[in-house]
Amino acid sequence: MVNIDIDGILKELPNDVRIAKTKIVCTLGLTLRSTPMIEKLLRAGMNVACFNFSHRQP
Repeated sequence: MVNIDIDGILKELPNDVRIAKTKIVCTLGLTLRSTPMIEKLLRAGMNVACFNFSHRQP
């Protein structure tokens, strides 16, 4: 299991980003496994993650 410091990433963002009135939802599946990519999505503004693991691995 990988730990991502979400609080640390959010502290780096401007305050106005943290109080947005809309949500950026990203669906994460089996192909998105890397911690750097999830951190990149968080820095880009993702604030809701939907995990889709219903597909089988090839």
